[in-house]
Amino acid sequence: MIIDKVRSRLQEAIKEQFKIDDVAPGVSYPDPQFGDLATNVAFGLAGRLKKAPQQIAEELAKAVVGDEVIAAEAANGFINLKLTDEAIWKGVSEAAPKSLKGKTVVTEYSDPNPFKVLHAGHLYTTVVGDVVSNLLEEAGATVHRVNFGGDVGLHVAKAMWAIIKTLGGEHPDKLADIDPDKRLEWVSEQYVAGTQAYEDDPQAKDQITELNARIYKIQTKADHDSDFAQIYWTCRKWSYDGFDKLYEQLKITSFEKYYPESETAALGLDAVEKGLKKDIFERSDGAVVYRGEQDGLHTRVFLNSAGLPTYEAKDLGLAIKKWQDFHFDLSIIITANDIIEYMKVVEAAWHRLQPEITGQTQHLTHGMIQLTGGAKMSSRKGNILRAADVLEAAEAANRKLVDKDQPEVVLAAIKYALLKQRTGGNIIYDPEESVGLTGNSGPYLQYAHARARSILAKAKAAPHSEKSALEPAEHRLLRRIIEFNVVFAQAVGELQPHLICTYLYELSQEFNRFYEGNQVVGDPRSAVRLQLVQEYAHTLKRGLGILGIKAPDHI
Repeated sequence: MIIDKVRSRLQEAIKEQFKIDDVAPGVSYPDPQFGDLATNVAFGLAGRLKKAPQQIAEELAKAVVGDEVIAAEAANGFINLKLTDEAIWKGVSEAAPKSLKGKTVVTEYSDPNPFKVLHAGHLYTTVVGDVVSNLLEEAGATVHRVNFGGDVGLHVAKAMWAIIKTLGGEHPDKLADIDPDKRLEWVSEQYVAGTQAYEDDPQAKDQITELNARIYKIQTKADHDSDFAQIYWTCRKWSYDGFDKLYEQLKITSFEKYYPESETAALGLDAVEKGLKKDIFERSDGAVVYRGEQDGLHTRVFLNSAGLPTYEAKDLGLAIKKWQDFHFDLSIIITANDIIEYMKVVEAAWHRLQPEITGQTQHLTHGMIQLTGGAKMSSRKGNILRAADVLEAAEAANRKLVDKDQPEVVLAAIKYALLKQRTGGNIIYDPEESVGLTGNSGPYLQYAHARARSILAKAKAAPHSEKSALEPAEHRLLRRIIEFNVVFAQAVGELQPHLICTYLYELSQEFNRFYEGNQVVGDPRSAVRLQLVQEYAHTLKRGLGILGIKAPDHI
């Protein structure tokens, strides 16, 4: 990239001027008023050279002018660089850096639990996980997208208890009476009822505890025939079908594997038993625990007093299974931030079991997802914000705005609204703001692309094929366009999709300023300016594609 060439020229200048060859100058794209590129390397050299940053900057500015840099100015210790038109044009054809070529990455996200509702947090991790995977693939990595969910455990037992109660006993044939369009919702409602019974009724709690053991036996004995097993497998499938329906609606890339906890539990159990022999785990009050205090963490139970694997053991089994399947260079897990400390303990235990893979897992987290003015919600109480609620709110807001159904616009609105914020914090989703055609929204960027394509479609002249000299406004727009690859590399390095969002919005604003002050169609410079419009539209489409958003030619 052009920015790398300039960085190399700076290194050469520093070596020539000051005999220093161990400095990697930072070079960035500043606000256009300051130039095309800028560096603050003089501040880092000031202490070593015992000189003022401005003096160093002045000396380097003279030496850095060359083939790509037409002018360099020292200002308050910074060096502002002006690129040649030729260098800017060359930047347009540069491919995105393949920094992860040859690397294998596993991305695990979405992770809904069968028998429970698919809530807004799952919607968020699904959207973000898909885009993070897109970024990694664009950077050259081989990406394996996987999903994980609890098809065994106490939450399943709670749902099964309520299902059997609702059916009047273990009568799988009565499941045929459930409305096919409301199966996932019905199963989720049973979980809520079972949870309430578990908390309020001691007798129900004992029965649910017994059911929990029976559910594990279904798995170990591969029972698909008993009435209890038929209810379990049917309702589990209903959950998976509901999840797949959402993924299809969101138009995300399909998952390569779905790991159910029933598959990872045995691996986790075996790993804990082996760890006991190595004193990695220890027995405590009939259970098996990992003492995380040795790692600056806390103690967690991996096998309960009944000898059953806990969530910790199942997650441990999942880590082992992913390693067995892919021998990855990096494993990325995206979850809510309420399990940060929990995951640290699981990873610490795993790394003691398999120290050769230490440091190859990265945990990305997010906060709570709420609609504007929403209260804190809980899936246990049944007042959770569902993924379906977010979709319905966006559809209603868009219908109010344009009085018609626009699935692609609604999808762009939701995805962009979730992606434009840095991952990690709470997210307040405003449906009306998200569907707006003004401001920083997905539909606005779709409109921006459609507008650019419309300009190209109406033009009689063809885009210029030669890299002509540029007027100042043209130069400034094209410089914004070539900034994409640097932003992309940063987004990959930090795993932060919001950087792409911010860039695309700022690029669209730059184009608006250009278009307001410069005639495109019917101007003597039409051919050149049409080339700029074409490159602009291409960059918008490229960025929106990474975000999983369609770039329409018209709206």
